[in-house]
Amino acid sequence: MIRPGTSPADPYVLALEEKTRELKACQTEHGYKSCLPCDKLTDCPLRDAYVNAVYESMNKGQGGGFEF
Repeated sequence: MIRPGTSPADPYVLALEEKTRELKACQTEHGYKSCLPCDKLTDCPLRDAYVNAVYESMNKGQGGGFEF
């Protein structure tokens, strides 16, 4: 799944896609549709890596903080 406005070679998008696949595989393995029912929700390195990949794909490695 490539987002509009990004190139297929965008390393941040590729990293996000990989982390998304890993996270979904874990959810499937445990029979979950999301991470919320998991006991490791707040202490999961896989989920943390996914969140970081989401953030990196949004800011393209420019740093900064989450600003909502």
